[in-house]
Amino acid sequence: MAASPVLADEEPAAPKGKTEYILAVSWQPGFCETRPKRKECVGQTAERYDATHFSLHGLWPVKKSYCGVAADVRARDKKGDWLELPQLAMAEETAAKLLIAMPGTQSGLDRHQWLRSGTCQGGTAQDYFAIQLHLLDELNGSAVRSLFAGRLGQEITEGEIKQAFDASFGKGAGGRVRMRCQKAGERSVITGLTIGLSGDVSAGARLSPLILAAGDTDFKCGRGIVDAAGL
Repeated sequence: MAASPVLADEEPAAPKGKTEYILAVSWQPGFCETRPKRKECVGQTAERYDATHFSLHGLWPVKKSYCGVAADVRARDKKGDWLELPQLAMAEETAAKLLIAMPGTQSGLDRHQWLRSGTCQGGTAQDYFAIQLHLLDELNGSAVRSLFAGRLGQEITEGEIKQAFDASFGKGAGGRVRMRCQKAGERSVITGLTIGLSGDVSAGARLSPLILAAGDTDFKCGRGIVDAAGL
């Protein structure tokens, strides 16, 4: 029997690959709803950038961590006192952007992410965070961010989020995404997304081919509330 023809207006989904990296982003109002005492959460307002945009959490190579990190430094990192870790060397412009895009820098999250994951990327801290800022800008310029920002205080579903990813990054992109939710009283609030990537994660890389080259994953949290800052 002959295979059914693909209609001209149908875009075939990208074939499944193997996920090499995870790009983790936070929905900071939801994150702060469950961790209100964190330094980056105490001063959050509805006017701040992270109230309506995704925030950077980290870029993690799959099954690799603490590459070449001395045992004593690794032990200090695992204690969680990240502001006691060595400061990172990067361009002033990159550092300034990171303060906005990654509110967790106020708690030393950048230092932790560099030691745990950045050391396995084969470049400098400048390289590691510059590519993440670039990828985050792409995500925040997409239909995914528009969906979240347009539904503050309301619930969104797995299907809606996958549709936004597919529309922005290609058919099948939504299958490479997982959502994190957490209980805040009686509500299930969205705290972030993890996005599978595969390929050359370096300067100039684009989200669409990186996402579509990754493997599928379970979405996990099927629906959640897009929390608004301060509520």
